[in-house]
Amino acid sequence: MENHILMVFPHPDDESFGASGTLAKRIHEGAKVTYACLTLGEMARNMGKPLMANRITLPELRRRELAESARSIGIQDVRLMGLHDKTIEFEDQNMLDDMLRDLIDEVKPSLIITFYPGYSVHPDHDATGAAVIRTVSAMPKEQRPVVNCVAFSKGCEKILGKPDVLVDVRDFLPNKYGSIRAHSSQFRWKDMLGSYSENDEQIKSRFSTERFWTYHFE
Repeated sequence: MENHILMVFPHPDDESFGASGTLAKRIHEGAKVTYACLTLGEMARNMGKPLMANRITLPELRRRELAESARSIGIQDVRLMGLHDKTIEFEDQNMLDDMLRDLIDEVKPSLIITFYPGYSVHPDHDATGAAVIRTVSAMPKEQRPVVNCVAFSKGCEKILGKPDVLVDVRDFLPNKYGSIRAHSSQFRWKDMLGSYSENDEQIKSRFSTERFWTYHFE
């Protein structure tokens, strides 16, 4: 069992679909979770339907949504890292890597969850994953935590192979649903459900498995 999990994602809501059920399950089993969210997603195009915010008020709204999502999952430690949305790929790599190494040294995770660089669609996703991989690869081999990556680009399984880790989160779907609903400026949960309810088997089946690729360092 993991004793401390560090999740590193760039945006509020990145946790919801790919990792929230897994985290809720691991927390239930006794793990502590630190979530390092690099930005507040302040450049997001979505601002709610109907409109909930504007470009000025969106960052604070997304901060509150992240806090609500974390409560639903059970995350005990949320770190807002203060970087700017849509700029992670342009940040000074040494600064970014030092920031992550300091965090790793502090919380001493046995597992890190992040995006798989190159297979996660958004430039911020890929740059975040790349920074985690660089940072961990620079550590002595005996000190490296396991790194599990989320990937969802089209055809990623053809290149990466099947995921190394499949997590059944069916018993933690209420936590996952709550995490998704929390980010109401970004997602319309009712639209995702369509004519179904949260308890319909089609919805449970859709959300009940989370998959990760373990990054294999040289």
